[in-house]
Amino acid sequence: MKHVSILPLYEATVTSIDSSHQILNRVNDFMAYQGRPPFYQVEIVGLEEKTSMGGGIYDIRVDKTIDRVPKTDLIVLPLLCGNFPEAISKNQPYKDWVVAQYHSGAEILCLCVGSFFLASTGLLAGRKCAVHWASTNEFKTLFPEVEVVDDGIISDEKGIYTCGGGYSYLNLLLYILEKHMGKEISILASKMFEIDIERKSQNPFMIFVGQKRHGDEAVLKVQEYIENNPTEVFSVDAMCEKAGIGRRTFERRFKKSTGNSIAEYIQRVKVEFAKKHLEMGRKTVNEIIYETGYNDVEAFRKVFKRFTDLSPIDYKRRFA
Repeated sequence: MKHVSILPLYEATVTSIDSSHQILNRVNDFMAYQGRPPFYQVEIVGLEEKTSMGGGIYDIRVDKTIDRVPKTDLIVLPLLCGNFPEAISKNQPYKDWVVAQYHSGAEILCLCVGSFFLASTGLLAGRKCAVHWASTNEFKTLFPEVEVVDDGIISDEKGIYTCGGGYSYLNLLLYILEKHMGKEISILASKMFEIDIERKSQNPFMIFVGQKRHGDEAVLKVQEYIENNPTEVFSVDAMCEKAGIGRRTFERRFKKSTGNSIAEYIQRVKVEFAKKHLEMGRKTVNEIIYETGYNDVEAFRKVFKRFTDLSPIDYKRRFA
């Protein structure tokens, strides 16, 4: 039987703690129905006997304090909400225990932006981590040594599992069930809890927000110009001219500062413009594409699908 420790971290959401507790325990019921022994022993493991959460709205009583758990097999780090630097600081008393358990063979299941605390332990250095698209820029600033995955939902690397996207942690829970117990149990849990097992990407939900906390005024000037004029037809050379810097040098600075090439940044801004108008549902897809400055409809469809995983018409059907 695998011992599971769910940590009631400071600034954690009660829903992510409760969902993990319910789903992993429910799996034991599935096993009982099949005449098999329970697979998980699930406990909430904290610093004190009682943890106050949600600004004092909720109290969670732990099963054990961490000093009474010398060995665990799976650590669940819940989704955090609020000020990440403050949450990292307040949760430092967990750090040594989490690191020691990992080096003793425990796996770590990190739900969404619980990754901010996990990264602060140093365990993600040089590794991939799925991060919610809205937190990517802040995460990259705080932890440049981590390889961020901001389009996929799940990362799996050396016993550390992370996910990006608010309630995509439900998909991560299904993923670990499949990893531990096979596809049949994962599908059963998907059906019982009505979780879409096929959800693989954040792209349809992502809102592009350019990284602007880089301190390069020339790059920032061009970013703001592109964003303020999404229907204009741009060229990379024209943007370099606006910055007053040679193309090779400016392209290098732009990519370093924003994480995108100039051409890709232009495409992302135009896709966001198109998405907003598709959501309104008042114009045809082709009318919106022409408004973005594209004359080649098929070329824009390909760009749109690359960033959203959906065609413009499918996006309109889903979100309009």
